[in-house]
Amino acid sequence: MKKAVPLMIQGTHSDAGKSALVTALCRIFVQDGFKTAPYKSQNMALNSYITLDGKEIGRAQGVQAEAAGIAATTDMNPILIKPTGEYKSQIVVHGAPYKNMQAGAYREEFYDQGLQIIEQSYSRLANQFERIVIEGAGSPAEINLNDRELVNMRVAQIANAPVILVGDIEKGGVFASLVGTLQLLHPEDRKRVVGVFINKFRGDVTLLEPGLTWFEEYTGVPVLGVIPYIHDLMIEAEDSVVLSKYSTNQDDSKEIDIAVIRFPMISNFTDVDPFFNEPDCHVRFVKKAEELGEPDLVILPGSKNTIEDMMFIDNNGLSNQILQLAEKGVTMIVGICGGYQMLGNTIDDKYRVESTHSEKAGLGLIPMKTSLTQKKMTVQSEGVAELGEQKISVTGYEIHMGESHYQHTHTPFIRLADRVDGYISSSKALIGTYFHGIFHNDQLREVLLNEIRRKKGLDLVHNRVSFAQKKEEGFELLAKVVRENIKLDRINEVMIQFQRHTN
Repeated sequence: MKKAVPLMIQGTHSDAGKSALVTALCRIFVQDGFKTAPYKSQNMALNSYITLDGKEIGRAQGVQAEAAGIAATTDMNPILIKPTGEYKSQIVVHGAPYKNMQAGAYREEFYDQGLQIIEQSYSRLANQFERIVIEGAGSPAEINLNDRELVNMRVAQIANAPVILVGDIEKGGVFASLVGTLQLLHPEDRKRVVGVFINKFRGDVTLLEPGLTWFEEYTGVPVLGVIPYIHDLMIEAEDSVVLSKYSTNQDDSKEIDIAVIRFPMISNFTDVDPFFNEPDCHVRFVKKAEELGEPDLVILPGSKNTIEDMMFIDNNGLSNQILQLAEKGVTMIVGICGGYQMLGNTIDDKYRVESTHSEKAGLGLIPMKTSLTQKKMTVQSEGVAELGEQKISVTGYEIHMGESHYQHTHTPFIRLADRVDGYISSSKALIGTYFHGIFHNDQLREVLLNEIRRKKGLDLVHNRVSFAQKKEEGFELLAKVVRENIKLDRINEVMIQFQRHTN
């Protein structure tokens, strides 16, 4: 079988837009008739994705696979690094926890093993697909790390891939960052750079043209696209750096105020993405007690280090604020995964899975105790959520290294075929669940929001927009905008020429 033709997208820095551009190119190549897959050899992220066989990969590669119309596999992201704090991370290999390692140990001890893993995973993909769009990480010009890196030019060499370098003009200094990156590359690596994209441009592109001409003359590298900033793009983000763009303040023009607790080790924050599409909702991320106020809905999201994040909200006063809201009984409080564990009485970590602390008191709102375990549960799940008389079919995914046990009879939130999950109070004002993606279920989201509207004396809203439909529209919009603003014919030509010339 003929091996796939690859293209690699690297950036001048993190958050240059690499993930979104790989997503766009996956959809574009599929639209043009190529069987396409995404690939990122090593990803560092707390926002993860569960494959059909219950394995954990970076969320960006899962989303990119969706854009390509295929099921995600661990070959698309064989190594996932999940920071746990104090310069230590959990290393996930082919979707399963391998071990916790310090950064220095990972670099020195894991390199040869990691290199073999990524070579094998890429080879398998290359024999199954016609095109592979590869995503780098950070910058390829990290000269202090490049001798043992596993995600940028090393991968380009393994795949024999041409590279397009992406610069983010929104952050300023785009020409300096592009030129500087090119100059710091090894001469052989620089030959792989077949062009650059300038991303997130706002305004009249004709005003940029003198700079584009200068850049091409100075570097000899063509500009293959100037991609405009796309407003309100519904593509799931992976890095929590994007949360800084959201306000902490209430928007009085919106009828429902939603406050998400922004833990230092927040994970899978894309659980709340559907609320951004709801015209009556305003979502804000809060880190301080004085920012919380009295929202209609408080969400305690997932956490990679539940005990440390519980200590964070204790120390900054958010715990007391949440308890006061719970006592009033007006605000709906929902905890997901680590946030669910925090709603209980205690979190026990006798195996030191996450923290140096063996036990931590929770908020005490739910009569349960959680014991962190050495085995991680990763699974796509489905069941029936029960909200009083209403029974709603729901799907989601679970990622947790903990088991929660109730100290007396309770009302579970979700009934699965072989077990129950979560907790719901009789007033429906307090809910906990291990189901990530619970708000992606349109009917459930409608019922919860209408429960809030009913309490506030507002008219109920039915037939809310489908989140899956909005996501698909996002893929199509992203592909359309990128297609219209890059030199796709030239990129296709260069990809084929590069393979012929280097093989």
